[in-house]
Amino acid sequence: MKKIVVGLLGISALSVGVACAAPKPYSNFVVFGDSLVDAGQFPDTVIPGQTKRFTNRTGPNFFDTPYGPVSSMLIGERLGMSSTQLAGSTSPVNQAQGLKDGDNWAVGGYRTDQIYDSITAVSGSVVADGGTTLRVRDGYLPSLQAQGQSIDRNTLFYISGGGNDFLQGLILSPQQAARSADRLAASVTALQEAGGRYFMVWMLPDIGLTPQVYDTPLQDFVSDLSTAFNAQLVQQLSDVSADVIVLNIPKLLSEGLQNPAQFGLDGNENLIGTCFNGDGCTENLKYGINSATADPSKLLFNDSVHPTITGQRLIADYGYSILAAPWEITLLPEMARSALNHHQNNLTNYALNSQPAWQASGQWSSYASASGERTNYRSQSSASKGDSDHYALSFGASYRINEQWRAGVGVSLQESTLTAGVEDSKYQLNSYLLSPFIQYNHQAFWADANLSAGRLDYDSLRRKMALNTSKRTEKGDTKGSVLGIHSRVGYQLFSAQEPLQLSPYVSMSYARFKVDNYAEKGSHSTALTFAEQKRTSKRLGAGLLASYQLSAPLRLSAEAGYEKEFNKDQQRLGMSLNSVNSIDFKLKGYKPDSSLGTLGLGAAYQISDALTVQGNYNYMHADSVRQHALAVGVSLNW
Repeated sequence: MKKIVVGLLGISALSVGVACAAPKPYSNFVVFGDSLVDAGQFPDTVIPGQTKRFTNRTGPNFFDTPYGPVSSMLIGERLGMSSTQLAGSTSPVNQAQGLKDGDNWAVGGYRTDQIYDSITAVSGSVVADGGTTLRVRDGYLPSLQAQGQSIDRNTLFYISGGGNDFLQGLILSPQQAARSADRLAASVTALQEAGGRYFMVWMLPDIGLTPQVYDTPLQDFVSDLSTAFNAQLVQQLSDVSADVIVLNIPKLLSEGLQNPAQFGLDGNENLIGTCFNGDGCTENLKYGINSATADPSKLLFNDSVHPTITGQRLIADYGYSILAAPWEITLLPEMARSALNHHQNNLTNYALNSQPAWQASGQWSSYASASGERTNYRSQSSASKGDSDHYALSFGASYRINEQWRAGVGVSLQESTLTAGVEDSKYQLNSYLLSPFIQYNHQAFWADANLSAGRLDYDSLRRKMALNTSKRTEKGDTKGSVLGIHSRVGYQLFSAQEPLQLSPYVSMSYARFKVDNYAEKGSHSTALTFAEQKRTSKRLGAGLLASYQLSAPLRLSAEAGYEKEFNKDQQRLGMSLNSVNSIDFKLKGYKPDSSLGTLGLGAAYQISDALTVQGNYNYMHADSVRQHALAVGVSLNW
């Protein structure tokens, strides 16, 4: 259909591009856990004034350059958090330099009981190196209480733990694995009971697939205990009354090992049995720190248990892809909103261009038009920037009942494509809309109304995300429906014999959009299931119509309007991971604008008493949306 319409129009719809920042739906980002997410609590023993992180150093020299960021820092940066917020909470280095403490409470070496204490206990945040205590302060909740503060409901908590329970010999049976998982889940519960709402929690990586344990007699035993830990953790988190995202880290890393090159790793190397720096494991001969081609980004492990920067980026990209999904998917009802607007504009254009020269009483009039529309979505705090193209073929007919009344029906077939998000996800919609309409015109008063119903076919939904150096696309499809009512009442200021006509009017519209639930295909760690979306719109408006008979065959028209939206509720999208489908969560998405302005320009050229050709331009402007549409068509009285 798109090629047909473009050929008929001979032009493309205009677009307005606006540079906008990424969405920022979370007010704070607070981290708890162990070395896997520690942003730098301990002093760097090589570089004075720097802090240590448990991943590889970066730069041209991997012996005395700063440590790379961990996943918590990478996600936090993309969420718009400052470096101060992402810094360690209890760092003796920052304290000595007079720097403000951050909100990363993770400390290398912490067990699950220590993670719980760092949240709940007075003097619960402890940074200790061997037998030397470097700094102690109150845990997160006591610290908030001492400052007279409480948890902001828009805080996102990021939590990882359990590995040190294994490494320190506390998990030697399935029962001990379950108790350790219970303690980590209790940390989430403590935060939820204190007001926390949004959580992102790691499932424990398979400890049996680390260089420390791999290819030893303990590998299968430890892997089984890791599985037991995760099963208990998922079960406990499913009972937490909050929006909990459980990151399936074991599955993500398994996918990386199955297809290493896709994620920037070297599949020709032993990615589990070797590491980068040789600390507690076999240094990789090709990419190890002492090799001539040292490159930790090609390896999964920096040392015997900690991932390289590549592993950290994979985890960060994975987590961010889930947070960003509702910023794109909640635009699907807005695609339907644009399709309905486009359809109703075509009906209005037909009415406007034929007013007041309706066909004679007892006669029919038919019309056909081809049109294109470009919608630009500006970035919101919880919705992505995007551009949507709509192409439509519209046709219909009306019958003049008597001097005052005309009734008819209009049909629109549309094809829409939305490109949204940092990685240019692609979402396609085919919509089929039908609208019976009625018009009234008596002396100076006029009115029109239409009832629109339609079927939505989202036949290709391709959500794209970055995973380190590569991109992944998750695919799905779904259906939907739309129902809308639009009416206007106006008063014509001048007599019908005057070439200039002005007519103020008031308008009312109601619309309901439904997008069915759907699951992305496959069982990747990144694949998601989305709940049904329902969106309603209630608008009141006012405007002014104007027309001028420039010559006997040529008539120009214009329309300006303002509409107030009364249903401004922000969308909250229900979601779950296909690989952890027992836990549902809801995240924020698109928020409708409170008001919008419209402008329409038209021209109609009467070739004969029966045949008229017409062209129209429509523009809509709101805080987060810009919309341009062009249409050409013909109408025939018979």
